[in-house]
Amino acid sequence: MIEAPTWEIWAVIAGLGFGSFALRYSFLGLIGGKELPDWVLRHLRYTAVAVLPGLVAPAVIWPAATQGEPDPARLAAAVVTFAAGYLSRNVMIAVIAGALTLYTGLWLTP
Repeated sequence: MIEAPTWEIWAVIAGLGFGSFALRYSFLGLIGGKELPDWVLRHLRYTAVAVLPGLVAPAVIWPAATQGEPDPARLAAAVVTFAAGYLSRNVMIAVIAGALTLYTGLWLTP
């Protein structure tokens, strides 16, 4: 473990806290009450679609449960989730299909 002086740790915590606040304030505080142009609203619709794969991809590609080795159950669940979402255009159907595939795959593999 890396030893660091207490003041450095608190400086990093304060800097990260300020940076997080500044990012949120720049969007919510400065333009929160204003009407946004149509092109901005059109791009904001894709925020959730971009964030969810970013959260899930590390668990599929480098799962901690297998010490970083790709797992057939997780890869199959990712493919089924993508296919169900693409074909149905429904997030809940995609999530349920992927979860069922993951748990079935984990149950079937030793």
